[in-house]
Amino acid sequence: MKADVTTKTVKEIRIDIEKCTGCRACEMACSAFHAKPRYSSINPARSRIRVVTDEINDEYVPVRAGNFTRSECDGRHHYRLNGKQYSECSFCRASCPSRDFFIEPDSGLPLKCDMCEDAPPLAEPLCVTVCQPGCLTYEERQLETAIDELGERQAMERGLASLLNQHGIAAVIDNLKRLSRG
Repeated sequence: MKADVTTKTVKEIRIDIEKCTGCRACEMACSAFHAKPRYSSINPARSRIRVVTDEINDEYVPVRAGNFTRSECDGRHHYRLNGKQYSECSFCRASCPSRDFFIEPDSGLPLKCDMCEDAPPLAEPLCVTVCQPGCLTYEERQLETAIDELGERQAMERGLASLLNQHGIAAVIDNLKRLSRG
């Protein structure tokens, strides 16, 4: 198989913690966007972004949901921010067994930021749209990559195998059916 060069759009949400006021509008907008039916309710437990708060020191750090991990971290690092100590769990993007961040409350399935992908697509993720202080900004950039068709198929197979291993075939099929209904 030959490798082709292709351009891929990389989407990013940048976070400037110096601007965050802890209003949590991003959490509310995200949970409303992901409600079933869309915008029918607000439940911050369904949000794919959480604001870690230290109100006494007026510090707020938005954290977006990342990948699921089957086990807890084996290292517990601590960070100092303006004289206060935080564990790495405070800023971790993963959903894992050691905490209930980024776990869907009804199904128990892990949540991950999907950048508010929609049809038709939004101009930017909803959390960025509602962020009045400008803490969250959206950026798209073009990235040239070499795509190997065989490697792409193998990557998809590894991803599906991982999903099956993590959640089981019934949960994967149920979610595929739900997603196909839109």
